Amino acid sequence: MSETASYFDPLDLNQIDWKKTEGLVPAIVQHWLTGEVLMLGYMDHQALTLTQTSSMVTFYSRSKQRLWTKGESSGNVLHLKSIRVDCDGDTLLVLADPHGPTCHLGTRSCFGNEVRPPLGFLAQLDALVESRKSELPEGSYTTKLFHGGTRRIAQKVGEEGVETALAAVAQGDDELLGEAADLVFHLTVLLRARGFGLADVAQVLVERHG
Repeated sequence: MSETASYFDPLDLNQIDWKKTEGLVPAIVQHWLTGEVLMLGYMDHQALTLTQTSSMVTFYSRSKQRLWTKGESSGNVLHLKSIRVDCDGDTLLVLADPHGPTCHLGTRSCFGNEVRPPLGFLAQLDALVESRKSELPEGSYTTKLFHGGTRRIAQKVGEEGVETALAAVAQGDDELLGEAADLVFHLTVLLRARGFGLADVAQVLVERHG
């Protein structure tokens, strides 16, 4: 499973109780990887249809009284990943891949930068490592690791694993957490070197749990 691939499955518009919502349903937009709540907008039938056909999240602007595609002016678009309707048929949950800050104030979310779930940063880190692999910016430690090849990255994972184990039995909490962070980072790089991401590991765990 590639984290950059869309898993978009078109929503049946008949699932929505348009009469109950008077033709306008609230749409909660959530980051498809980190779980951050990015914004709240409203969609009418046309906005939802356009969102699904274009894969660009589009709302009905109550202030402008027209359709409004997020990022049409700023370029900070929201690429649709999936969309679901709640049990009452009157609210939408939109999972999207944001390109740039969602809020006009420059924050990732319209609710500020502090709404990301605690484990959400792992998805952000994974995405950053993926971009390092494709762009290979000069001077980056991650670039250096990728240039070293899979064998060298695997060696680093082994070293960090040993250091984490030693810290667990012979050092304090800060040292353990520091070594564990190094291990997770290098493991993320190793997975990316092989074409996988943390989401692929999570999926294996989900399947095992099930």
